Parts: sequence; structure tokens; C-alpha cells
Amino acid sequence: MEDKLRVGVYTTTHGVHGEIKVYPTTDDPERFHKGLPLYLDVPGKQIPLTVEHVKYFKNMVILKFEGINSINDIERYKGHDLLVDREHAVPLAENEYFICDAIGSDVVDEDGKKIGELKDVLQTAANDVFVIGLPNGKEALFPVIPDCVKDVNTAEKRIVVHVMKGLLD
Repeated sequence: MEDKLRVGVYTTTHGVHGEIKVYPTTDDPERFHKGLPLYLDVPGKQIPLTVEHVKYFKNMVILKFEGINSINDIERYKGHDLLVDREHAVPLAENEYFICDAIGSDVVDEDGKKIGELKDVLQTAANDVFVIGLPNGKEALFPVIPDCVKDVNTAEKRIVVHVMKGLLD
């Protein structure tokens, strides 16, 4: 289980006083607030930052961090992820899970027969799609809908699916 979760990607600077534009990768873009501790994930380290100010503009979040007062202090980190500790993550509702906790789970059919392993989750406008690595080296795509995905148990790293016609062909 990862101890930090990605909540956004730093896309570009905003002005000359150290503000940045962030593309939120969280289901709740309004989760950012003054005082929120974040980490800038750069090669070899994670730089701790604290949100000083938040603005929302279209589909972006504009953040200003404590101690970052110039474009020169932050510009070189464009394109890097912003992470949050699990303790500051948005609380999950019943039957919700973090994608990173599901990755690597065994995927089994309703009879308990192993189909493969969850490799990735594609997020689409309609619904998420599980990318399942099959034993033969190929991949299968399973829509994350109630008719197909019956149970996701991240504690046991096990996902139960109903194999709809055509999904494994």
C-alpha cells in the first residue's frame, strides 16, 4: 500500500510570484485548502510544501505555497506530481477504494478461478476500465460496472468479476 497518493500534476506557472497551475487527479478538486501539506514528487526525493492560498479556474487549481515567492523557486518542477499523505486523503465512501490499492490484485471469476492480475485502471467519461494481465501475456479490458465487477477487496488484493461474453476473446 502506498503511503502517499497523487492529487494533481503541476502543469505550469501562474504569474511571477510562485503560483502554479495544477491539473487535479482527484475525484474532489475542491479538496485543496490553506494549510494542506503536499509533496512535490521529483526524481530522488519528495519536496514537502504547505498550501498558502488556493484559487480555482476552469478545470485547474491555482496553488501558492508557503516560502515559494518567485517563479524561479518553482518553475523547474513543471510536469511533476503533487502527492498527499493518506491521513490527508479524502475519506472514502462505502465500496470506494484508491486505484493504487487495487493495482496488483488477483482477478478471479465468480467461481474463484484466477483470470489474471489488475495491471492498470483506465479512467473514461463513462466508467473506469480494468486492464487485466492474462497468464498468456495478453491483456483484457473489463468495464467497471456492477454487471461485470462484483467485488473489489483491496485488503485481500482480490477482485471478483463476472466474465461477460467477449471480454476474454
